[in-house]
Amino acid sequence: MPAFINESTYKRFSEDKKEQEFDKLFDEAVEHARKNDLGKRHSLFINGAAAYAAEEVSEYSPIDREFIGKFQKASRADAKNAISAAAAAFSEWSQTDYRERARIFRKAAGIFSKNKFRIGAILSIENGKTRYESIGEVDEAIDFLNYYANDLEKNKGYVRRTKQESSRAHVKAAFQGAPGRAEKVTISLKPYGVFGVIAPFNFPISISTGMSAGAMITGNTIVFKPSSTDNMTMLTGLEIYKVFAEAGLPHGVFNFVTGPGSEIGDELAMSPEVSGIAFTGSRKTGLGMIAKTFSSGMQKAFVVEMGGKNAVIVSKSADLDAAASGIVSAAYGYSGQKCSAASRVYVHESVKEELIAKLLDHIRSLKIGNPLNKENYIGPLISGTALRVYNESVEEIKRTGRLIHGGNVVRTQLDGIYAEPVLAEADHSNRLFHKELFLPFLLIDTYKKLDEAIAKANDTEYGLTSGLYTGKRSDIREYAKRIQAGVLYVNRETSATTGAIVGLHAFVGWKGSGLTGKGSGSRFYLQQFMREQSLSVVG
Repeated sequence: MPAFINESTYKRFSEDKKEQEFDKLFDEAVEHARKNDLGKRHSLFINGAAAYAAEEVSEYSPIDREFIGKFQKASRADAKNAISAAAAAFSEWSQTDYRERARIFRKAAGIFSKNKFRIGAILSIENGKTRYESIGEVDEAIDFLNYYANDLEKNKGYVRRTKQESSRAHVKAAFQGAPGRAEKVTISLKPYGVFGVIAPFNFPISISTGMSAGAMITGNTIVFKPSSTDNMTMLTGLEIYKVFAEAGLPHGVFNFVTGPGSEIGDELAMSPEVSGIAFTGSRKTGLGMIAKTFSSGMQKAFVVEMGGKNAVIVSKSADLDAAASGIVSAAYGYSGQKCSAASRVYVHESVKEELIAKLLDHIRSLKIGNPLNKENYIGPLISGTALRVYNESVEEIKRTGRLIHGGNVVRTQLDGIYAEPVLAEADHSNRLFHKELFLPFLLIDTYKKLDEAIAKANDTEYGLTSGLYTGKRSDIREYAKRIQAGVLYVNRETSATTGAIVGLHAFVGWKGSGLTGKGSGSRFYLQQFMREQSLSVVG
C-alpha cells in the first residue's frame, strides 16, 4: 500500500519557483479546452452506453456566456433505466475483491493527475473559478481517491474475525451468556446497493468525486446527477465519468444522468431500488428528500452535507493582520459561493474599527473580473438567481444595518454577473446573520466577553465551519469546548473557515449542516456507505 501524500500542485510549483510554468500549463489548457471540449452535444451514460433523452438543454459559462455544450434533459424514465443498470451491476461489483476496487480507484487518481490542468481549465470555464481554486479542487479529488483506497486496504475491506472458545460447561436450555461450543465470528461492513449521488455546482469535481468514490469503492453502484438546472456543471460531471471508465470501472457501476432535480433527484429519493443518497446542497433540498423518503415508508442511508452560516470570532488579543487576511480569503474566495465560506464575524468591541480598517485594505486589493486571468480574485456569480439574492440582501442591509463596502454590480466587457464584495455591520438579531446567502457578503457584530461571542456563533441552525483568532490559550480551550461546528480553525492566516485538506482535517457538518456526524476526507467517511453484519459459525 503506497503512502498517502497530498497532491498539492500549486504548492510544489511555488516552492520550486515555477509559478510561470504553472500559469503556462493552465493557459494552454484553457485554449485546449476551448478547441476540443466545448460546444459539443453530450449523452447520458447508462450501463456504459450512450443514451439520449427526449429533450436537451444548453449550458453556458457564467464568465461570459460562452457556450459549453448541449446535454440531455433526462426524464424519470431515463432515471429508472439508470437505476436498473446500477442494480444489475451491484451483485458482481459488491463481490469484487476490495484490493481490486482500490487498484481501480488509484488508477483513476493517476488519470486525474495526468489531466489535471485540462480538467481544471474546464472547471474554471464552467463554474467561474480561478486557476488556483480549480487546480486545488482537482487535487482534492485526487486526494479523495488515494486516501479512500488506502483506507479500504488498511482496514482489509472492513472485515475482521474473532472467536469464542469452547466451554467445558454445558446447559440443557440456553440463556443469554450461556456456555457453549466454540464460535468463529466474522464481522464485516457490507455495501447497501444502489446510491444516488447528487452533486453541487460549486465543487463539481472534488465533492462529486469524493461522494462517488465513497459509494463505489465500498461496493455500491451509483446513479450520478451533476448540477443540471439553474447552476449547471454537467461537463465536469462527464469528465469524472470518463476518468472512471478509463480506469476500468465495470459497466453499470457508474451511471451518468443529467436532468432536473425535480425529476431525477425525486426518482432517486423515491425509488425502492435505491438504497442510499449522497447529497451536497441546500438544507431545504436535503431535508426535503429525507422527509419525503421516510414519510413514504421507505428507509435509505443518507450521507449529506447541507451548507453553513460560518462564524469567525476575533478577540482583543488577536493578530489582526492574520485575522483580516484569513477572513477576507474565507469570505470572498469564489465569490463566497462555498458552503464553508465565512459569512459572520464577531469581533471584540475594543478592536472593531481597527479590524474593519484592515479588512477594507484587503478587500480593496481584490481584483474583480474574468477568473481565467490570473490577476483576478473574484469572478462571476453563478446565476441570475444569485444576483437577485445579492441585490435583495444589499437593500435589506441598507435598511437594517450599516453598509461599509460594496453592494454594486461591476460593469465589465464580459456577459457575466460580477458583484462587489460586501462588508456590512449589523446586530446579531438581523435576519441576514442567520440566512445562508452563498454570496460575497460578510456581516460584522461586536461582543464584550468570549461567552457572548460563542453564544452568538452557535445561534444558528447550521454547524459546519468556524474560526477563532486570539492570543490566549484559555480562549482556544473554551472555544474548542463549546463551539457547535464540525471544522474548527484557530489563527489561520490563509483562510478563517475554508480549505480543509484531505487526510488532515475531517470536513464534517454538525446540526443542520450534516446528518451522520462523520466527515469526508477522514477515517470514518467510508463506513457511512456500508452496514455491519456479524456472522457466527459453530464447529
